[in-house]
Amino acid sequence: MSSEPGQGLPFLPGYAFRDPMKTSFHRSQTLGYKNGFAISRLPTVGIGGERLYVNQLSQAELDELSNTRPTLTYGPAKQAAPPAFIPAHVAFDKKILKFDAYFQEDVPFSPEEHYRIHQVRIYYYLEDDSMTVIEPVVRNSALLQGKLIRRHRVPKNDHGEHYHWKDLNRGINITMYGRTYRIVDCDPFTQVFLESQGIELNPPEEMPFDPYTEMHRMPIRKYITPSDFDQLKQFLTYDKQVLRFYAMWDDTNSMFGEIRPCIIHYFLADDTVEVREVYKQNDGRQPFPVLIRRQRLPKAFVENKKTFPSCVMEISDEEVLQWYTAKDFAVGKSTTLLGRTFFIYDCDEFTRKFYCDKFGITDFQPVEIKKKPCEKVPQVIPPYNGFGILEDTHQNCFSPIPKPPRKDLIKTPENDHKVLRYQVGLESPNPEDRELRFILSYFLSNDMISIFEPQVRNSGIIGGKYLKKTRVAKPGSTTENAMYYEPSDLTIGSTIEVFGRRFVITDADEYVLNYMESNAESFPAATLQSMRDHFRSRRMVEETDKSDIQDLETRKQELDELIVQVQEELKLHEYLNNKNIQEAFLQCDKDGSGILDKAKFTSLCESLSVPTSAVLNKLIELCSCGEDMINYRDFLRAFPS
Repeated sequence: MSSEPGQGLPFLPGYAFRDPMKTSFHRSQTLGYKNGFAISRLPTVGIGGERLYVNQLSQAELDELSNTRPTLTYGPAKQAAPPAFIPAHVAFDKKILKFDAYFQEDVPFSPEEHYRIHQVRIYYYLEDDSMTVIEPVVRNSALLQGKLIRRHRVPKNDHGEHYHWKDLNRGINITMYGRTYRIVDCDPFTQVFLESQGIELNPPEEMPFDPYTEMHRMPIRKYITPSDFDQLKQFLTYDKQVLRFYAMWDDTNSMFGEIRPCIIHYFLADDTVEVREVYKQNDGRQPFPVLIRRQRLPKAFVENKKTFPSCVMEISDEEVLQWYTAKDFAVGKSTTLLGRTFFIYDCDEFTRKFYCDKFGITDFQPVEIKKKPCEKVPQVIPPYNGFGILEDTHQNCFSPIPKPPRKDLIKTPENDHKVLRYQVGLESPNPEDRELRFILSYFLSNDMISIFEPQVRNSGIIGGKYLKKTRVAKPGSTTENAMYYEPSDLTIGSTIEVFGRRFVITDADEYVLNYMESNAESFPAATLQSMRDHFRSRRMVEETDKSDIQDLETRKQELDELIVQVQEELKLHEYLNNKNIQEAFLQCDKDGSGILDKAKFTSLCESLSVPTSAVLNKLIELCSCGEDMINYRDFLRAFPS
């Protein structure tokens, strides 16, 4: 009897045996995923992990039983459902057959080659039976490479047939658009696919190479006796050990050159040299990484060594007689690197220790570098060019883009709209010019002067602006020491020279005196006193003129009243002829001055029978202009013709 319970008993109802010790009743997994799709699979073990017996049905038998329908007594049997249709673009998606091939191209016009071999790849796309031919691109080949035949169905013959994957095999020739391709091999996927479809593949062939390309690929043999110097040992010994020297590059002989500080690095691992510039803040230079990149520097070249082209080829050991080594660098000496002379004035502590241990050098006294004082170039101010003011000419010398002169931010707002006005005359040898009068305006906000000529009727001279607002320099003023006219220089009777013309100040506005008195500390005492005397005398003249005008008006009014009274009295004397009286007086006045002697005037009145009365005598007294002179014209007004 078997040790397992229930083994050997027939599987009949009532004969089933249940193991009371069994605790696991899980079922084996029959579902799985492959490439993202759910698939069914046979169970590996039974319920609870029991082994499956071989007499169980397989998956194929189970599928057949599931599709079997019971046979009907009457009527035909039902057919099983056909399998699901899968289109070609789904079944063969991204499945490509790849073949390695080549074609031969003749080269008729080259003496070095007769034919050329082109290696290509032929791709066959199973989803739509299309093909493409691609030649791998080789750099600097001077050949038109890349896609030779675009992807499409390639015609096979003139009967409208196209190439199929059944027509492709290894070791055969296929002709596409007049060019014959030799297929030599394929990839593993293509081999498996064709063999699965019952196609017997030919053995692979070797890919031929272009003879011209292979000839040029052959390395040129150079038999050079190897050196006994072990570069690997030098690298392992001196790796990351660098000698540092502090040097100065004197470039003052070139245009815009100067003395530049540099650092020279000598790498002991491979005997290379690097030069770096030391930059300072605001030195006006772009911080380039290196002045001379890290490389081996030649010290002496082989004489009469002809190389072509030397301007583009790198220097080799055959052209250099001696390279720079650590022995060629020392503190206090100059060394020339690629045409630049560097003076080494100091080094770091590691470099001192290396030279002391290696070469026994102990003298490392740093050299004091004294910078050459820059030559001070005197700034020459050009003469005034006549445009604008003198400060405008200076701005053209101070910067490439001239800027307007700075204004006095305190003086300008305080003296805005404050103008001192003077009356000036032109000093000239011509009498006509001396009679001209001008108005000179001095603007206190910016110390500018303008001159205006008032228009005089019937003078024959057109007035208007004589000088626009500008600063006027004094005689003897230079560009280095410019002196301009100030309010203290403008006094009554002083002479001002304006661009070659001389003007004399004859009068001033009362505002000038008020301004000078309010700012007496800014003006000399003599200037202020002369201005006060001028205005005092002018006021006295004005007052005298006013009194004379008032007397004249009173006399005229009295004269008019007496003439009216005399005319009333003379109406009683009808024998008087007024016309004869006027002609007699005019004939006696030979020079036409309008004044006659009193005695002559009296005798003339008696000869003309002019009556005498108190009113008439009073008129004669009023017409007298002196002790013995009488203005007869005012007297004749009483005798109208």
